[in-house]
Amino acid sequence: MVFSSLGLSKALLRAVAEQGYAAPTPIQAQAIPAVLEGRDLLAAAQTGTGKTAAFTLPLLHRLTEKRATTRAPDHRGPRALVLVPTRELAAQVSESVRIYGRYAGVRAAVVFGGVGLQPQVAALRRGIDLLIATPGRLLDLVSQGHANLSTIEFLVLDEADRMLDMGFIHDIRRILGLLPKVRQNLLFSATFSEDIRKLAAGLLHRPLSIEVAPRNAPAELVTQSVYHVPKAGKQVLLSHLLSSGCWSQTLVFTRTKHGANKLAEQLGRDGFRVAVIHGNKSQSARTQALADFKADRVQVLVATDIAARGLDIQQLPHVVNYELPQVPEDYVHRIGRTGRAGADGAAVSLVCRDEAPQLKGIERLLGRSLPAQPVPEEILARVKTEPSPPRTPAKPARRSDARATRRRDPAGAPPRRAL
Repeated sequence: MVFSSLGLSKALLRAVAEQGYAAPTPIQAQAIPAVLEGRDLLAAAQTGTGKTAAFTLPLLHRLTEKRATTRAPDHRGPRALVLVPTRELAAQVSESVRIYGRYAGVRAAVVFGGVGLQPQVAALRRGIDLLIATPGRLLDLVSQGHANLSTIEFLVLDEADRMLDMGFIHDIRRILGLLPKVRQNLLFSATFSEDIRKLAAGLLHRPLSIEVAPRNAPAELVTQSVYHVPKAGKQVLLSHLLSSGCWSQTLVFTRTKHGANKLAEQLGRDGFRVAVIHGNKSQSARTQALADFKADRVQVLVATDIAARGLDIQQLPHVVNYELPQVPEDYVHRIGRTGRAGADGAAVSLVCRDEAPQLKGIERLLGRSLPAQPVPEEILARVKTEPSPPRTPAKPARRSDARATRRRDPAGAPPRRAL
């Protein structure tokens, strides 16, 4: 199958061809015709398989197709809304719209928190066709009278499961209440939890369900492995892998912002060029860090799970789980940053004894055990083995019992009164 057989406009096909794409991915081949037909859609595809283009391409086609008959020249409200959970994913979708829509004449804007409000307000005032937004910033703009959602004809919830994980369900429901009742709804995600399916049941009308890979399955081209290493040896082992393996571009995940900062400092002292992305970083700092990483100006990008969705890095060779995530599904999203668009990738997890339950949860989700790699002897020699957990001390006897014990004779007879 080729893109020209899907029914897309010549303007879109031209933009796709310029990106070097001739054949659609499985999710694109199934989703694009359905969206063009006006169907509601519930689509799940493993990350890195072209999911964003699967909804942006048909959405751009429909917006240009109906513009002449349904849009007045002075109409200011957007006709399409794409909701995403993070700033990084909003930027990624916006970039896809810009690339694929360069010849389509569709006006788009992206709004998210962490940056100034006025440039986003100005973009909305100029009039747009398509709005890409995170829920919180969108509601801020609506409450201040800057955004009008009464004109929406197409709604996309991208990475909806992540939005629920991040606690956006109430914001999503508020936004749904502001939209017209009649519209086309599309839900795209790498995974669908039962909560998402419940949301879809109340949102979608006779949807077409597409699932091009088993739920929560990582990309097949990602080689996964585990190093069982004491917690104190993780940073030493990571530095060894980076240097001995000549890893030129590596994305490293930690659980906390503090942990990300600390690891970046340690790797910097070891001579590696490092950048950090997490929720406490300003949007400009996060954007610059990602740009430096993509341009190979830094070798290692340390990130929390905020970056597990929405980072689109071409041919990223290595992902490292410095700490395993608490939620097994987040493991799939983390390692999905590599092995994208048909490229090979490697995902390495550094697992200490305390993380054994998380590893079991991940392996249960994947349906198989992850192969373990031996830790080099020189690394183990530099790190003390993790001490055994301290025994719980016995509870001291109550004062009354202790006093009675002291007064008993060796035979255990009751204490005698003094004469």
